[in-house]
Amino acid sequence: MNSPAKAEILNAAPVSGTALWSQICAEAREAIADEPLLGALIHAGLLHHDNLQSALAYRFAMKLSSGEMSAQLLREIADAAYAARPELVLAAEADMRAVYERDPATHRLMQPFLFFKGFQALQAYRIAHWLWTEGRRDMAYFVQMRCSEAFGVDIHPAARVGKGVMMDHAHSIVIGETAVVGDNVSMLHSVTLGGTGKADGDRHPKIGNGVLIGAGAKVLGNITVGRCSRIAAGSVVLADVPPCKTVAGVPAQIVGDAGCTDPAFAMDHLIEVTAMEEGED
Repeated sequence: MNSPAKAEILNAAPVSGTALWSQICAEAREAIADEPLLGALIHAGLLHHDNLQSALAYRFAMKLSSGEMSAQLLREIADAAYAARPELVLAAEADMRAVYERDPATHRLMQPFLFFKGFQALQAYRIAHWLWTEGRRDMAYFVQMRCSEAFGVDIHPAARVGKGVMMDHAHSIVIGETAVVGDNVSMLHSVTLGGTGKADGDRHPKIGNGVLIGAGAKVLGNITVGRCSRIAAGSVVLADVPPCKTVAGVPAQIVGDAGCTDPAFAMDHLIEVTAMEEGED
C-alpha cells in the first residue's frame, strides 16, 4: 500500500528539505511493514540517518565501494562534497522529485534513492564533478569508472548537468566531457551525448532546459538542442535543434512542434502525422 496516494502528493505543493526527508522516512517505515525482509537494507540506507545528505553519502559509498576503494573512504569523499556544496543535496531532491513525477512506475519517493540506477548514477556523477572542480581529477575519473561498472552509466566528470534530471532505466547512457545538460531534462536508456571525432576542445552537445530525449537517441558534436524540444527514439542528431520542436530520423530532421509546453514532464514520445512541418515528407 502507498499512503498518501501519489496523485494527492503530486497535487500538493512540492516538498523539499526536512519535509521531503520526513516523507521519505514515512515511506520507508511503510515499506518495511509491507516487506519485512527489506528491513535491514531500508534501515541502513534511510532510517539510520538524520537527513538526506547523510543517507546520500552512505548510499554512494555502499554502491561504489570495491576491493580497490573502501566504503569508508568513499563515504568521507561524499561527506566532504555535500559539506562544501549543499546545492548538491538540493539537486538530488530535484532529481528525486523528477523521477517520482514523471515515471508512472514510481510510487514512493524512496524508490529512486534505493532502487533506480539512473538516480544513483546521477548523484555519483555530481560528486565526481565536485572532485573535478576541486582539481582532484584522478579521483573523479575513479568515481566515473566505478559508476560505469556499477550502473552502466558513463558521465564524464567535467560534463555539466542541471537539476531535476531524470534518466529513465539509464542503461548505457553516455555523456561526454564538454556536454551540457540543462535543468528538468528527461532522457531514456542508450542515449549518447557524444563527439564526432578525436579533436580536442568543445565538442559535445548542449541540451536546453526541459528537453525530452528518447531511447537510443544519439546527439553528436558541438550542437545545441533548444529548450523544450523532443528527440525521437533512435534518432541521430547532427545539427542544431530550435526550441520547442520535435526531431526524428537518421539524420534527424524537424518533423513538427514539441506538442506541449513541457515535453520532459509529459514524457509523450508519440509523433502526430498532422503535426508535420509543411514541406517535409
